[in-house]
Amino acid sequence: MTTPSDLLRAKLNLETAQLPWSELERHFARGDVIKVAIGIDLIEAALNVAENKVDSVQAWLAEGRIARAEMSDAEDWHARQPMFWAVVVAPWVLVQEVQKEIES
Repeated sequence: MTTPSDLLRAKLNLETAQLPWSELERHFARGDVIKVAIGIDLIEAALNVAENKVDSVQAWLAEGRIARAEMSDAEDWHARQPMFWAVVVAPWVLVQEVQKEIES
């Protein structure tokens, strides 16, 4: 049986894209960028935000695993120009830096 959460998860997954920092700067300027730490599934984080799961979101905020992007983040990203996985959960844009694979 498909639940509303399953449908929303699928929708969020389809709407996730890789973007360069230059595409996210305007969202940062509006204060809409939420950074998601490596190790947290971006879609799971977006689903929890979209479904207003306050306990999970507050726990991640308290642990620093999700946070509103700050000026120091923007300065770092501007200098390095990384790519991000991004998904919109209006009014927020949740982002997670793309991890480069280590060559052996």
